[in-house]
Amino acid sequence: MSSRSAEQMPVKIKVKTDIRSGGSKDTFELTAFGRYYIKDASRFLQYDEEMEEGAVKTTIKMSDTDGLILRSGAVKMRLPFKMNKKLRGSYQTPYGVFEMGTMTKRMVHQYDDESGEGSIDILYDLKMQGSQAGTYHLAITFEEENNEHS
Repeated sequence: MSSRSAEQMPVKIKVKTDIRSGGSKDTFELTAFGRYYIKDASRFLQYDEEMEEGAVKTTIKMSDTDGLILRSGAVKMRLPFKMNKKLRGSYQTPYGVFEMGTMTKRMVHQYDDESGEGSIDILYDLKMQGSQAGTYHLAITFEEENNEHS
């Protein structure tokens, strides 16, 4: 039995976010280095990123039925996901806390132990302070960083 899944694996992460709001579409891309691990029945992807506000640590937690994005540091955010459910989250800034809401339309995650590659795909409608902010498509791919046999 492999203990590989229990340990934290260093990974290279590519995050692509498409936001559709009104008639416009914006795309944001980020490459980061982080960690991937499995704990209990959940899979975790963690990485740090520099934002205008300062350093932010992002944790993405996925299970078979739920997802959660947590951000801490210069920005504090909690964004929950569950298929076809409206859930409430929050976004905390130095100026106050904003209520956020998600309605998840698609949530898929997979990891291939052989190749050391995985992906997370979440499509959701986002509301901020009760107003529609847009439809967000979060596409994350990651691969084991010490993939020397490639």
